[in-house]
Amino acid sequence: MPQSAPSFRDPAGCCCSFNGRVLRFVATDAISEFEQFLQTNCARQFIARKQFVSTRRLNEDETATLRESPELQPVFHAQPGGAVFEHERIPFPSYPHEWPPEMLWDAGRLTLELAQAALADGFGLKDATPHNILFRGSEPVFIDALSFERRNPGDPIWLPEAQFVRTFLLPLLASRRWGLPLTELFTTRRDGIEPEAVYRFCGPLEKFTPRMLSLVSIPTWLSRKTSPDDQKIYQPHLLANTEKARFILESLFKRLERTLDSLKPVAQKKSVWSDYMATHSYDDPAFAAKEKFVNEALREFKPARVLDAGANTGHFSALAAQAGAEVVAVDLDAACAGAIWQRAREQKLDILPLVVNLAHPSPALGWRNGECPSFLDRATGAFDGVLMLALIHHLLVTERIPLEEILRLAYEVTNSLLVIEFVEPKDDMFRRLTRGRAALHASLNAAVFEQACTPYFEIVRSLALPGTQRRMYCLKRKGDGN
Repeated sequence: MPQSAPSFRDPAGCCCSFNGRVLRFVATDAISEFEQFLQTNCARQFIARKQFVSTRRLNEDETATLRESPELQPVFHAQPGGAVFEHERIPFPSYPHEWPPEMLWDAGRLTLELAQAALADGFGLKDATPHNILFRGSEPVFIDALSFERRNPGDPIWLPEAQFVRTFLLPLLASRRWGLPLTELFTTRRDGIEPEAVYRFCGPLEKFTPRMLSLVSIPTWLSRKTSPDDQKIYQPHLLANTEKARFILESLFKRLERTLDSLKPVAQKKSVWSDYMATHSYDDPAFAAKEKFVNEALREFKPARVLDAGANTGHFSALAAQAGAEVVAVDLDAACAGAIWQRAREQKLDILPLVVNLAHPSPALGWRNGECPSFLDRATGAFDGVLMLALIHHLLVTERIPLEEILRLAYEVTNSLLVIEFVEPKDDMFRRLTRGRAALHASLNAAVFEQACTPYFEIVRSLALPGTQRRMYCLKRKGDGN
């Protein structure tokens, strides 16, 4: 896993990855409040439920050792006299632009649960963005422990409300109503989508429906009448009656919860590929042979971390998870990734589903491309095994990626095992994808494929799937490559 650039958006401190550790540097004037929150019932309960990142303060000797690291000198210089804490490391970081709507919804639910629970301990959540969340498998984990601050008991306002609407509710609304992909939305809009942007999508009558009125239309109309220079809107409005202030906040959270629940993604949403497992061209013996082949490879190599590339609805991801692996399952279809998330939650499988197109993987994003590393930066060398099943013909034909490039990518990502399915050009799906351009791949056959593997992998075994033009390969990564 690459080192990450230190975060910088919170003046109370910053966080970075260093030598496989996640370190948080906290400014001197924020240490007391930070440690007080970590001792609250709220923090303890959510840490115990593994929904909040566990944290410990480093002692003086540990901190002194870190000070000797040249890479950390700029961070210590920026936080003189502060303290260093260490968080547990979430196995594979992911970001909102890689989540299906189901995961964004789940992250929103955790955000509201934490905000409400903190009230009882006298703390408030000071920002509400999905970038505060990572997923351990299919389960959300709140990682920005500095996002909590002591609140004034008379304050009835939750300042992050508008941020929560922009980054959770409106993206879910746009995805559900118009099919706007979260990948495109969060790649170009780190802070979500404004009501004015959604307003432009609405038809004349739709602007007056209850949901659109509260989330979109009224905020848009009010923004036209409010001057950005009006400082009154930023002034605190404290109440003498603290119970009333608490009641107003709790009512707000309940309203946001109801709105979030109304935007929960529809189960079993259909797409081009979401029915593939029910409609694929394999007959039962061929599919059983493929399943047996994958299971045997998993038992032999025992990979601790598996990437299922082109996972579809996660059948083989589940096999890997049941064999004991931590699985990252990627597919370009958000409906498929959502189905994997649902399956993983129901069956308690350690699978992290992501919406990633390997031909156009998630780029590095944020300030100087340093806040969100690219998918390939995170994936390189991060897995003991890779599954590429019913995938390479799509990369070869649809994306026109050379076979050698596909194998080189697999070589860079896996540390040991590659299970790959080779599809002959005579295969029905291959011919459908070529759309009359079959001549471009006429020379491709199993011998050519095996020769292309030679620089990168040893062939452990292969199997022709009965009744098909497909062959399974179990490959072992060589010590070095070209």
